[in-house]
Amino acid sequence: MANSNAKGDRRERELVNALDEAGFAVMRAPASGSATERELPDVLSGDGETFYAIEAKSSAGDPIYLTGEEVEALLFFARNFGAKPRIAVRFDREDWYFFHPADLHTTDGGNYRVKKEKALSEGTDFEEFVGHSEKVTLDAVADDGPDQSVLDVLSAFERGDLSKEDAAAMLE
Repeated sequence: MANSNAKGDRRERELVNALDEAGFAVMRAPASGSATERELPDVLSGDGETFYAIEAKSSAGDPIYLTGEEVEALLFFARNFGAKPRIAVRFDREDWYFFHPADLHTTDGGNYRVKKEKALSEGTDFEEFVGHSEKVTLDAVADDGPDQSVLDVLSAFERGDLSKEDAAAMLE
């Protein structure tokens, strides 16, 4: 019988290899806690300045759930280790996306949920996570339009209160 965790293990190794290729020191915790009585994160990673304790989850479906105990164990370990806690999620045919646990939806039962739509729209993508890019949102680059003073000059020209030359001079 195939290991029921084989796909998750493969995804964790994929994440470890990607972080390694991005220049991070990285290790995958042995069996993520099942080989020991201590709850360990799936991945420990750092670049010499920033250190992460990462709980990795992948799914072919939508959404991805984490138990409250998994998240609490991650937060406890990260705090004591001096690392930043992160949840890494990967949906089939998508890249890895990263979240601080506080940014996840908490269910009525005290568990955590990440929907694919939220991962794609609000998650930190891999390139940003490793410092190779920075997310730019539409709000950050939105053009609020011309200044009110420019609109006032153009309105005055349109009404005939200003000549074309006077309007142009005012806009310089």
